[in-house]
Amino acid sequence: MTNELLPTTVVGSYVQPEWLVDRDNLKSRLPPRVRALEMWRIDPAFLEDAQDDATLLAIRDMERAGIDIITDGEVRRESYSNRVATALGGIDIDNPGTAIDRTGHPNPVPRIAGPITRERPIEVDDVKFLRAATDRKIKITLPGPFTMTQQAQNDHYDTDEDAAMDYAAAVNGEIRDLFVAGADVVQLDEPYMQARPEIARKYAVKAINHALDGIDGETAVHICFGYAHVVHSRPEGYSFLPELEDCAADQISIETAQSGLDLKALDHLPSKKIILGVLDLSIEEIETPETIASRIRPAVDRIGAERILVAPDCGMKYMRRDVAFGKLRAMCDGAAIVRAEL
Repeated sequence: MTNELLPTTVVGSYVQPEWLVDRDNLKSRLPPRVRALEMWRIDPAFLEDAQDDATLLAIRDMERAGIDIITDGEVRRESYSNRVATALGGIDIDNPGTAIDRTGHPNPVPRIAGPITRERPIEVDDVKFLRAATDRKIKITLPGPFTMTQQAQNDHYDTDEDAAMDYAAAVNGEIRDLFVAGADVVQLDEPYMQARPEIARKYAVKAINHALDGIDGETAVHICFGYAHVVHSRPEGYSFLPELEDCAADQISIETAQSGLDLKALDHLPSKKIILGVLDLSIEEIETPETIASRIRPAVDRIGAERILVAPDCGMKYMRRDVAFGKLRAMCDGAAIVRAEL
């Protein structure tokens, strides 16, 4: 049964096993925006079965840790975004483009060569697999339209905003089918709103709202400072957060652990539930449950427990599995401490 007060969840990814993914390859590169088949250790003839097995491991780890709302760990993905971004119509995957990553380095990216369309379901089977594998609430994640636009080379549209709106229409169709397939929550990952706030202010919320137009299920938007494994420094606060009060999502996912975020930032989102990141993924030390509780209490004092979901900061895929599991279990125990106090 899901805890109704301070339910625990994950942002999206979990650890992919060494036997499935070349983790040295994973850790030595920028997150891939185009396909990166060289990351997989398994023969293509057996890859889908292997991904299913690894996904079950991630699901069981989350269940054993005590997570209330679980994901599939994004185990089948080479990155959070490229599974969707390379599956859309209008994208020339054989002749990729180049764009500057949020680290400031060039990275191969999908090249928009024609109108962006959703030609087939992309993550629907992933949701069906997850739904059949657990009786807990489930969440699935998608890259958001603004971030996919920033992670592409636009060789077709007059403006990037035009591209973002067609990305949003494609995402909207996918979201509808994900809820039909059994998802309880669908989350849009939009890290580039934080990386490029001036551009984001022009059309990011408009694109998100187009992606969520007519959607009845519980939705979330994730915004972050970048993977701790890749981006080591953290600013004092978000450069793009109050604007999300105007987006149609029910939940906003933020990071507080590594950044030591001033929780006054939550005052800007009075109508939203907050997915509160409370695990520092920049360190391998497994926090104690009391440390986690001490990170949850100030948010409870500020906005009330009814609006908080407890989660890690993002990027668990880069951690060792034993560390990731230990952190999740400590997080669930820390949430239980605060829940008991209430």
